Amino acid sequence: MKKGYIVLIVIAVIVVGIFMWFKGTYNSMVTLQEGVSAQWSNVENQYQRRLDLIPNLVNTVKGYAEHEKSTLDEVTEARAKATQMQINVEDLNEATMQKLNAVQGELSSALSRLMAISENYPDLKANENFRDLQAQLEGTENRIAVERRKFNDTARGYNTYIRQFPKNMVAGMFGFDAKPYFEAESGAAQAPKVEF
Repeated sequence: MKKGYIVLIVIAVIVVGIFMWFKGTYNSMVTLQEGVSAQWSNVENQYQRRLDLIPNLVNTVKGYAEHEKSTLDEVTEARAKATQMQINVEDLNEATMQKLNAVQGELSSALSRLMAISENYPDLKANENFRDLQAQLEGTENRIAVERRKFNDTARGYNTYIRQFPKNMVAGMFGFDAKPYFEAESGAAQAPKVEF
């Protein structure tokens, strides 16, 4: 009789131990996944901040450089594409991340061309509103870089956790998928050529 109780107690302890491990692992995955979601929201907030600055910047430049219409149109079109690109954190994968990087890269390129216009227009360059918007845009670009780096760090922690054995089995059972990273834009590894 005592052996039966001992066996039942041992089995109960093992079952409770396994349950507690599954519970702890699952809850840790949920916490890490929520961290990735929160950091993704921070990235999106900075992208939105940049999108909100662009109309004021375009209107300021438009007043000084009306014959630069093609550049202004490019910026407006790139902004429209970026505005339409909404990615839910649950839909993050390599393909959507590449698409997002391409759209945001196109916008950054158009903004660079817009900023280069100021070199041809001293009055625009001296305009206080333009300088203020330019400073805000530069600050936002820095914030975007910081938030993207933080997203990569958070995603790396989450991805590492869900890929470790035996946690990877729990992740597979409950649908915890790895999150993609932001990568450097193509050509970023090569230094720009400077000629005098």
